[in-house]
Amino acid sequence: MAQKVTEAARRERETRQQSGVPAGREPYAGDPEELAELWGAKHTEWRRIAALLQTTGQEAYDPAQDAQGTAWAKEREARRQGARDRHAAWVKERQEAKEELRTQIWLPADTSRRLRTIATQAGLRPEQVLAQLADHAMLNNDGSLTVAPFTPQRDPR
Repeated sequence: MAQKVTEAARRERETRQQSGVPAGREPYAGDPEELAELWGAKHTEWRRIAALLQTTGQEAYDPAQDAQGTAWAKEREARRQGARDRHAAWVKERQEAKEELRTQIWLPADTSRRLRTIATQAGLRPEQVLAQLADHAMLNNDGSLTVAPFTPQRDPR
């Protein structure tokens, strides 16, 4: 245990010293300051475990006998699971977004004014009116489009 504490202290000290080295000469791929913080946290945890072993008289560390360490491990796992869940939701959102069409259109001023007026009267944004218009549009065999009369709604579905 003493060896682990000493090693963590040495690595913490070394990486803090390394953080002052100019870019390009750093021996680490990551941020040396972040690495120093990681070793600092490990150093603190090894000291806590060493104190626990000394207090309880145990010769070997048993996580089941470490209530604080077990609680922290559960918290870390909950944060990891939360991060995995958020990432999965983000991936799903991105996949669904691939099926959406997002476009930017430039309309003549008179058409733009009419669209804004219709949207305002319907209590919608102009893009919502256009989306509902597209929902109701039908392509005929001759290539022409027709739209049956409809009333734009706030929640069409």
